[in-house]
Amino acid sequence: SSGAAVGAILAILLGLGTFSIGLPLASFLGALLTILVVFYFGRQDGKIHPNTLLLAGVITGSFLSALIMFFISVSQREELHTIIFWLMGDFSFSNARAILIIFPYILLGVFFLYFRSRHLNLILSGEENAVQLGVDVEKLKLISYLSASLITAASVSVCGLIGFVGLIIPHSVRLIFGPDHRLLIPSAALLGASFLIASDTFARTLLAPVELPVGVITAAFGGPFFIYLLRTRKAIKTL
Repeated sequence: SSGAAVGAILAILLGLGTFSIGLPLASFLGALLTILVVFYFGRQDGKIHPNTLLLAGVITGSFLSALIMFFISVSQREELHTIIFWLMGDFSFSNARAILIIFPYILLGVFFLYFRSRHLNLILSGEENAVQLGVDVEKLKLISYLSASLITAASVSVCGLIGFVGLIIPHSVRLIFGPDHRLLIPSAALLGASFLIASDTFARTLLAPVELPVGVITAAFGGPFFIYLLRTRKAIKTL
């Protein structure tokens, strides 16, 4: 997300945001470049270690956040308004042409994840058990991380940084339908899209004619849900 933000801000500052696909394309390329950097530093001995990958992501994100703050500091008032709205998440930057360009990447990522859903179910029982059942765990990790990153990069590039959707929807779907990825992946995709449409409608009508960034609405729902999730997990652990 930070890589997409840097790409989008650069496009705004350079005047590329006036083109129909300039802003989404720049943010998408920024996200893809960030993914490559994180994976380059996150792999050790040809293997993906979650802790190392997480640390590489945190370090890269911190550096990109510093760049974002720098660009905001040197931007003009008109550019600053556009940058802030994009960072808060806003569908006004989306258009049919950009969506048609980005959608195949989202579809590709979802397809790869769903195609590996049976293996993802097996890995829930532990990596050693999955290996014994014939699952190439390292390859599965690589495909899963790359697919999820591709979906995230494509989504963020057309609507900005919309927080908490990836927290609310997957956990809600898992609570309703269980951990089976064959049902979890398509359900999360459909319910996530429905939740965003409802949030955008609410953002457009709550203070009409003033339009709120959709990220404000999702954060308003996501914050309390995150607290509820933490309290629920603590309650389960004490049982």
